[in-house]
Amino acid sequence: MGTPPRGIIDTTLKKICQRYADKPRYVTLYDPHKRIPVYSAYTFKKTEGDRRVDYPWMYEPQLAEIDGNGNMLPFPTGYLHMKFEDSQAVLDDYSDVVLYERGHLNPDQHQSTPHDRAATYSLTNVVPEIREFNIGPWREYEERIRVRLNNFCRGTAFIVTGVTTRGNMIRRNNQDRVAIPEDVWSAYCCTDYDRNAPHDVRIRFPSHAAMAKNAKEGNSVHEMPVQELEILLKNSMDVDQNLQIFYDNCISPSPLPLYLQHTI
Repeated sequence: MGTPPRGIIDTTLKKICQRYADKPRYVTLYDPHKRIPVYSAYTFKKTEGDRRVDYPWMYEPQLAEIDGNGNMLPFPTGYLHMKFEDSQAVLDDYSDVVLYERGHLNPDQHQSTPHDRAATYSLTNVVPEIREFNIGPWREYEERIRVRLNNFCRGTAFIVTGVTTRGNMIRRNNQDRVAIPEDVWSAYCCTDYDRNAPHDVRIRFPSHAAMAKNAKEGNSVHEMPVQELEILLKNSMDVDQNLQIFYDNCISPSPLPLYLQHTI
């Protein structure tokens, strides 16, 4: 289930293995022209959901072709960022925009260790989100999923969170810099879950999805089956008809009958 989504056909997108402290943490499909991630795919880690501590914002040397060992790095001070601002967003892109905040696709409260949390603070993992949406409906949704997976997912949960765009951009120095998402979407897959969970929870396993407008109003989060989300994305993203967010549609492995279990 930890395989990336299939069916996205834009060949200019860059797949990033997000590395921090010499260890791969999650995967991002990045658009270097729009300077935002198309999606981040990560493994959910059970947490208490405590508030974030201060981590430095980082950039991605893999996109900038700067010598390095593949690890994301904190933004340098001064004008050194000009070396890589062609290929990705930089802090200046977000510094003067009042309406938007840096919205994580892989949020730190879905990670548990300090290193896994720090790794979410790469600008290649964030998109411009309307402030009211980011701190309101979307944060509430992230918390709802955190509690649901904490309580009812017994095995490993995979999450893919991404965006759609319509051409709106943050501009800096009279240049289009960073695409502003139209929608934010997310889907999770957990095949080993609590079969005794309440019915209204059980129907949201092994997989479920959600979508919302990145807007000041009319921004409520709508939960739906993953297949329904895929239909919506086929109409709003550069994907083919084989779009599949999770391998094999996150089908639970069928339990073997007792008389066969000795064979494995």
